[in-house]
Amino acid sequence: MKLLIMDRDGVINEESEEFIKSPDEWHPIKGSLEAIARLSQAGYDVVIITNQSGVGRGLLTADTLADIHVRMIDLIRQQGGKVQSILFCPHLPEDDCDCRKPKTGLYEELAERLSITFNGVYSVGDSVRDLTAAQRAGATPVLVKTGNGKKSAKEIANDKKLGLSDTMIYESLAKFADALLTQEG
Repeated sequence: MKLLIMDRDGVINEESEEFIKSPDEWHPIKGSLEAIARLSQAGYDVVIITNQSGVGRGLLTADTLADIHVRMIDLIRQQGGKVQSILFCPHLPEDDCDCRKPKTGLYEELAERLSITFNGVYSVGDSVRDLTAAQRAGATPVLVKTGNGKKSAKEIANDKKLGLSDTMIYESLAKFADALLTQEG
């Protein structure tokens, strides 16, 4: 199995400080849907692991979140791609749950479901918490400069204590897909 994990907001779709509360507010980043399609067609199983505290904040229901994900999956399918699974944390940061990144609960759930480790698995995110969770879970963190990625790149460069200075950085999910698929040749 060729597995690829990615965050949602800021990687696949535009980030929103106001939270994405409906399918109409969900807007893909240019090239992201096509990138997922190319990765799917190359044999990658794409799994999304995402913090969605808007549910815990009461800004949207779990059903509305499911509707947003149906829209995303439909648009990815229209490009010829597929998402294998979406795992999300609905909790607030102060809930101190195990599933909210940078903790690894959702990674552990995925590993248990698939009976795998994440050795050699890329995990793409736009924030330090995404990268930290990936690294702690044993995956290879990849930063994209969309969403919060530019700010996160500066944070990584300025804080060596994070232990993320070797993180691969790409302009976007599309650029990462280009590099990965070229490398596989």
